[in-house]
Amino acid sequence: MRADRLLSMMLMLQTRGKMTASDLAEALEVSRRTILRDVDALSTAGVPVYAEGGHGGGIALDEHYRTQLTGLHEPELRALLIADNRAILRDVGLENAAEQVVLKLLGALSSKQRDTAHFIQQRLLIDPTWWWHDTAESSAFWEDLQTAVYENRRIHVSYENYTGNINDRLLEPYSLVNKSGHWYVVALRDDDFRTYRVARFKSVTLQNEHFERHPDFDLPAYWQSHVQRFANQVEGYSIIVRIAPEQATFVQWLAPGRWTTVESADERGWVTLRIVLESMRLAKMLVLELGNQAEIIEPPELVHQALQDAHAFIAQYESTDE
Repeated sequence: MRADRLLSMMLMLQTRGKMTASDLAEALEVSRRTILRDVDALSTAGVPVYAEGGHGGGIALDEHYRTQLTGLHEPELRALLIADNRAILRDVGLENAAEQVVLKLLGALSSKQRDTAHFIQQRLLIDPTWWWHDTAESSAFWEDLQTAVYENRRIHVSYENYTGNINDRLLEPYSLVNKSGHWYVVALRDDDFRTYRVARFKSVTLQNEHFERHPDFDLPAYWQSHVQRFANQVEGYSIIVRIAPEQATFVQWLAPGRWTTVESADERGWVTLRIVLESMRLAKMLVLELGNQAEIIEPPELVHQALQDAHAFIAQYESTDE
């Protein structure tokens, strides 16, 4: 829309200073002729915008023309500017809106505050998306899920749980939550709130039925409680291993926050760690990967199971050679 483009042009000129018509055209994805017409429209509306020709010329606003944003302190600027949620906001169609918010914020700041904002942007960044986040994970049903949440409409779904079983469910979807790059639906089923991972939906069918939300439902409070319950339910599988020094950093990186030092480095430099993993299966994968650069101290059953797997692996390939 033209009104949005005119506002964006004003904010760009406030934030960046003088710009050429070609640069504005490229940034706003219009022709240079359209930019010149927009400059005339702004000028007619009383906005003090002017154009200078020749070398070093361009389009600019009067330096005193801006909306001052008062009461905004440096810590508040940090809080507004350091998070990079573009990938998440893109999923819900808000990426462009978020960029416009930042542009409007910067355009409303004084020159000194803009310098502070630039300083912060170049020194602090929070990226909440995990390294190997699959951007396609939002699934083919993503638009229907958003519609259901925003319009309070029931959905009939087929859902695959963590054991691989697929069940049909009638849900009342309340909220969408993104954790570490993965989307979840918080929904009411059988008078109980439950959490479903979006990537596990096999089908989603919007119903014409609407539901009434519980007036006392609070998403932040529910999610905090859910995360705590999940952490309490995952007891984990505890192992003690002695690890060669060149592998210690890898193990500590693989299980952040889930390891503790039992004994410091011995005469060989090997360190003994207690590691809590989700299951024996993952523990076996770890120790078999480390091979002769790790010694299992506890539990004895892990030694037995790892030996069985190692012998089976060797036997498989020995038979192949024959």
